[in-house]
Amino acid sequence: VRLCRNLLPCFFSTTMAEPSGPKSLLSLDPRLQQDFQTRVRQMKRQPQAEQLTPGVIYLGHIPRGLYEPQLKDYFSQFGSVSRLRLSRSKKTGNSKGYAFVEFDCDEVAKIVADTMNNYLFNERLLKCHFVPPEKVHKELFKGSETQFRKPSYPAVKRYNRKRNPEEQKKMSKRLLEKEKQLRKRIAAKGIEYDFPGFAAQIAGKRKRQIVPATDLNASVNSQDPTPVCTPSMIERRKSLQTGKDEEDEEIILKLPANDTDSLKKARKAIKGQKEIKSKKRKVQTE
Repeated sequence: VRLCRNLLPCFFSTTMAEPSGPKSLLSLDPRLQQDFQTRVRQMKRQPQAEQLTPGVIYLGHIPRGLYEPQLKDYFSQFGSVSRLRLSRSKKTGNSKGYAFVEFDCDEVAKIVADTMNNYLFNERLLKCHFVPPEKVHKELFKGSETQFRKPSYPAVKRYNRKRNPEEQKKMSKRLLEKEKQLRKRIAAKGIEYDFPGFAAQIAGKRKRQIVPATDLNASVNSQDPTPVCTPSMIERRKSLQTGKDEEDEEIILKLPANDTDSLKKARKAIKGQKEIKSKKRKVQTE
């Protein structure tokens, strides 16, 4: 009881007395309140540590196989990476080859941009540039904190799926309309250019040139498969040529007109062979 009575005046003196400094900061000993307040003022007058301004870098020509975890682990050796966004395709989910990395300090970002620019990494030259703060869009790192999930049904599989005849007609109609609009745009700019396009392919499928079996000497389209010379095909050609003379025509070699010496020698050789044959016949008859 005596201790409580002795502490009550001290308690009321500390609570009821108006301190010279801020009300939230009170010393445990009321006799040292003034010294405590002076120390608090001195601490407040000291310059505070400068706040770090974040810096963003652009990273291009990223090799395949490097995604958010690998990039964050690699660039964290320079400094603390606060945010990272890798650009991906919405249809396939694959990387587009460029990303944006944000560091806690802009000085670190500038050093990274200088050291990693034109750096040979996995057979590719990385392109790294510091992005000024005024050019950083407020939604640049939107969705970078959420983990990326690859699309379950990419557009490539959706485009290459098997279609029924009705879907094929719709697809061909859409392609022809797009091609028609393209031709109009080219003509509007004054360019005289013609190309076969999808219309020629569809027309070629509908109207295929059928070569008759009897007309074997007619010209064949270069895109058609080449005929195979089988024994049955050769016999067929021979049967078609029955109306023509079966005797083989004599092949005559014509030499140049200027070469008179060679002609004379050839004639002499032919005459000599004829004379030898006639002499042999006479001997045999005798």
